[in-house]
Amino acid sequence: MVTRPFGPTNMLLSPLGLGTWQFSSGKGLIGKYWSPLEEELVQQIIKLSLEGGVNWFDTAEAYGGGESERVLAAALNKLEPLSAGASIATKWWPLLRSASHIPKTIDIRLQKLQGRPIDLYQIHQPFSFSKVSSEMKQMAKLAEAGKISHIGVSNFSAKQMYEADRTLRQFGLRLASNQVKYNLLDRRIERNGVLQAARELGCAIIAYSPLEQGLLTGKFHKNAELLSELSPLRKRAGGIKPSVLKRTQPLIDQLEQLADLYDVSPTQIALNWLIHSQGDTVFAIPGASKPHHAREIAEAMNFRLTEDELLELSDISALLAK
Repeated sequence: MVTRPFGPTNMLLSPLGLGTWQFSSGKGLIGKYWSPLEEELVQQIIKLSLEGGVNWFDTAEAYGGGESERVLAAALNKLEPLSAGASIATKWWPLLRSASHIPKTIDIRLQKLQGRPIDLYQIHQPFSFSKVSSEMKQMAKLAEAGKISHIGVSNFSAKQMYEADRTLRQFGLRLASNQVKYNLLDRRIERNGVLQAARELGCAIIAYSPLEQGLLTGKFHKNAELLSELSPLRKRAGGIKPSVLKRTQPLIDQLEQLADLYDVSPTQIALNWLIHSQGDTVFAIPGASKPHHAREIAEAMNFRLTEDELLELSDISALLAK
């Protein structure tokens, strides 16, 4: 198993975790983004992930109103002792709430997780009714009470990251991570100060949407007819349309060349770039809805692109990325 230190924490996590938004059972506004999956299939996906060296899973209250948490925990419990060392990261949903709701909802999170601990608890978005400092004080109290182990944020700006870490230091704690969108076609964190803040604070970056909603797999470039199978919501969210396929073809061509060289898939090349191009700072959480997705994700950690190859991909994507 390949692991690395996760920010300033004592956790050793695999560079690739598994995102579990797909396990929402089609429930709730956010959960409807994905089609429901049978729980036996979810268990198979998680089993293959664990066997392949993935040792942590990212979920959230907002994913089906806790359904993803429940399904994930149920599968992990059934997979003991294989899952004994697996870590769980989940998130508090802040919309129309204040920081005072954080301690009021933590027991629901723990109940959904069926006795499995919360290794990383994150603020899902920076738009609650409260200040960042107020949220961090409530998170720190949860850590002091032993209900969570480490504290992270998601979609926070660099300024908000510094404020969060500054507040946590008052309690002898540190900001563990910021979960943001980052991939070969979206490199905004390299310019908006978020990546620099992570380096200065020593915290981890968790990259979500690491394959840009499937664009970086190359499957839509090979078969544009697959676009018709996507939901309108996913098309809009991912910006997947013929003009985008044409614009990004040079990057896909390079991914395919490297994939042939390493005898892997373009997906695995894109993920390998993500977890190595910024040293050990970036972790990523691709999702899986089929068993072969889980195998592909895990095997993306079994090799490492050279520095020249990482730079070559960076140069090509810089011309195309947001």
